Amino acid sequence: MSAPMREGTRLDDLKIDQAALNQPVIRSERFTLRPLRVSDVGMIAHYTADRRVAEGTRAIPHPLPPGAADGFVARALDAKRQEDVWAIDGSENRLAELLGVVSLTHMEDQQSELGFWIGAGYWNTGFATEAVEALVRANPHKSRTLFAEVFQDNPGSARVLTNCGFVYLGDAESWSVARNARVPTWTYLRKMG
Repeated sequence: MSAPMREGTRLDDLKIDQAALNQPVIRSERFTLRPLRVSDVGMIAHYTADRRVAEGTRAIPHPLPPGAADGFVARALDAKRQEDVWAIDGSENRLAELLGVVSLTHMEDQQSELGFWIGAGYWNTGFATEAVEALVRANPHKSRTLFAEVFQDNPGSARVLTNCGFVYLGDAESWSVARNARVPTWTYLRKMG
């Protein structure tokens, strides 16, 4: 969850045109990556209220303020968004309807930044790797380069990236809203074919 909620981006005010989202549904072996929908708000709020999930991201606050999940979904459904967010939906395989999310943020010159988080109850299941692999394979932004970064105290997410063909670029720092601090990161790049 990145930017604070803007005026006029309340879910109640949102008129959703799924075709305008221009966001493909992507299938993998155990789940489907699909655009977010309003009904995802409750599970997003539930998962991201977990300090461990929030502290693994740059932009999720902890404690999660009221309306934050609503604002996140509203921004993801906004036709003028810069970030495409997919729900990791396992319902077709008798898994939860929302296991986590994976996203691509448009950058310049055919580049995108990848982000992801998984609900803590689904850690160490391979869901993150499968979701990132599916998104990379589909390459919906037609990117020539994907970037990603993880906090250095999160080696599991670093393994997800390297397992999906990302190459280590270097160390950096990013602000974590949940930690209210700058946190050392590892930065990764994946050149697309």
